[in-house]
Amino acid sequence: MNQAIRSWLASLGPGIITAALVFGPGSLTLASKIGSLYGYQLLWVSVVATVFMIVFTRMAARIGLANEASLLTIIREKWGHPVATLLGVGVFLVVSSFQAGNTIGVGLAFSELYGTSSIPWIIGMTLVGIGLLFFRSFYKVLEKVMMLLVGLMLVAFLGTVVMARPSLTGILSGLSPIVPTGSELLIIALVASTFSVVGAFYQSYLVQERGWKAQQRKQAHRESTSGIVILGLIGSMVLISAAAVLNPQSIEVKSATDMAKALEPLLGPQAKALFMYGLFGASFSSLIGNATIGGSLLGDALGYNSQLHSGPVRLLIALVMILGAAIAVVFGKLPLELIVFAQSITILIVPFIGVALIRVANDLIRMKELVNTLWQNVLAFAGLALLIILALANAKNLFF
Repeated sequence: MNQAIRSWLASLGPGIITAALVFGPGSLTLASKIGSLYGYQLLWVSVVATVFMIVFTRMAARIGLANEASLLTIIREKWGHPVATLLGVGVFLVVSSFQAGNTIGVGLAFSELYGTSSIPWIIGMTLVGIGLLFFRSFYKVLEKVMMLLVGLMLVAFLGTVVMARPSLTGILSGLSPIVPTGSELLIIALVASTFSVVGAFYQSYLVQERGWKAQQRKQAHRESTSGIVILGLIGSMVLISAAAVLNPQSIEVKSATDMAKALEPLLGPQAKALFMYGLFGASFSSLIGNATIGGSLLGDALGYNSQLHSGPVRLLIALVMILGAAIAVVFGKLPLELIVFAQSITILIVPFIGVALIRVANDLIRMKELVNTLWQNVLAFAGLALLIILALANAKNLFF
């Protein structure tokens, strides 16, 4: 059994990295807010989003297994250099725009825990993140750090759930689809925070960094599924805790720190501390993960390849971290203009990423025996329809 557990943990790398970079402080805040407002009623949304994330993450993993070339290189060959460049630059701009939120989350977690200014923590943790780039085998270090942070989140939020003592009946009832009045925008946001097609896209790169080939298909499927299930569990535990503790008290939260402060008088200081450590895990993992995505894909788009041992790619990853820290220190929050800018770029690139993944996954010449099956396509096109609906809804809210 111990050997089996060690083998399973050793295979989790790419899936855990994807889960860690997707679940950030924004996801944590959103799950807290939804649980405080609607109780257990929207738990089903987290389950649906997790299922679609599994479908697209596994699809991207198969692309990485079946091809020596990176996914952006394949896109460049199929649709031309401008399209691949636009996609790589677009992802870089999106993650850079949201990076300040991850950096601020790290600073807030420690400033609330120790009653200090957040700025030294922001600068210190950014330097730690950049310091990881100097390790000879950055990918192996990245895997270990992400496993540690995800483990921290699991312990923190599981501990919060245990202290909250949620209703089993409430949890089960929350798995039945229902759309409470006025919850539509929050449902859209919750789906988008879990079903991250950019995170799924990068899974193909992580599989190639691992050196896996077509014969590791089952292993790649297993670890992709396990990683994303963990992602769904973490978000669900936060939602359930807020539903159990805050919703009955009609306490609404607007940020992750609000959630921690609200837990303290109800469950004690241990609950606040646990939740803050979870916030740190979510923030720091996304700080590193988003920077890695942005730097790798921009490097690939500019012709520097996407390998994490590449000097130019490491410099671009560091650039994302520095930009996030600079915005966090200067503004103290994520500026509204940057949020609008990032959402605008996201609306443009997310549907295309979904189309690109499905098109490549159905290319029989490139994919061979790993080409999408009928049922994989049914689920993939359902997920694509959901991505398009999300993009249209975001465009309506943003521009109209």
